[in-house]
Amino acid sequence: MCKRGKYVIIGILIAVCAGFTILSWLFFNKLNKSQEETVIYIDNNDTPDSVWNKATLGWRGHLINLVLPYKKVRTGRYVISPNIDILTLYRKLRNGQQDPILLTIPTSRTMEKLAGALSKKIMLDSLTLITAFKDENFCCQKGYCVATLPALFIPNTYEIYWDTSLESLMTRMQKENKAFWNKTREQKAKSLNLTHEEICTLASIVDEETANDAEKPIIAGLYLNRLHKGMLLQADPTVKFAVGDFTLKRIKGEHLRKESPYNTYLNVGLPPGPIRIASIKGLDAVLNYQQHNYLYMCAKADFSGTHEYAATFNEHKKNARNYIKALNARNIH
Repeated sequence: MCKRGKYVIIGILIAVCAGFTILSWLFFNKLNKSQEETVIYIDNNDTPDSVWNKATLGWRGHLINLVLPYKKVRTGRYVISPNIDILTLYRKLRNGQQDPILLTIPTSRTMEKLAGALSKKIMLDSLTLITAFKDENFCCQKGYCVATLPALFIPNTYEIYWDTSLESLMTRMQKENKAFWNKTREQKAKSLNLTHEEICTLASIVDEETANDAEKPIIAGLYLNRLHKGMLLQADPTVKFAVGDFTLKRIKGEHLRKESPYNTYLNVGLPPGPIRIASIKGLDAVLNYQQHNYLYMCAKADFSGTHEYAATFNEHKKNARNYIKALNARNIH
């Protein structure tokens, strides 16, 4: 063999070895050399280039894309673990092996606030969510109406994928709702002769009346007493909801006269639906209400957040006078 042929062969071998070395470095080099996990989010607007940039691969990402084309971008939340190599990350992204998040459903006062809170945790935007929540046809498909839809959501923490679709989210909420209404709770609901939605509605009022969990079964029992007697509930939180102002510290005549199906000073029975996402404590307080003869309640004059209870209107008037006196003393209007 001539010298020139040998040099060609040697050149080819060197090139092969160099190429192999480069590819080995490219694919098996550690990407994340820190001791902490990093997270990247890939949405519908991403391209292969932007994905590699998010993964801080830079020009190496473009080179990888030439060798192993990354044609379909898969949305999701991806955790980049310490010391992960580039080939493993490539496979993870290419195959859509995303990592779930923990999504907490908050006890939001409005569906707009719920939509806003969810959009900060998952890929769905708040406009998409609130549009669906306000759509009667959409709600009907889920077994609710716009007014009762808050009853679907059980405030808890769930493992879910960041890029979950609207349908998948609602299906998951229906599944969790069904799990919440187990046999024991179902039997208690039937003994109260109330639907799930009605229990959620009453629980939402109880939640608004107090943050003190120990008081909730007492308040639930009081409102159930009024319901059974056909009395107006006269629940101040429903007036705040009707007015659209939960910051009210003093309910006045103008507020009580607000025409709304949610104003329980004007309408007998429960309002059309929950006035917030009811808490599990509130729901269980209704299902395990305290039996007593109270029909009236008034916030304590010490502003502790708890209440004075009364079985007669005369007792209630005395408690109410003390509270009004305390409001005036603090110049609360």
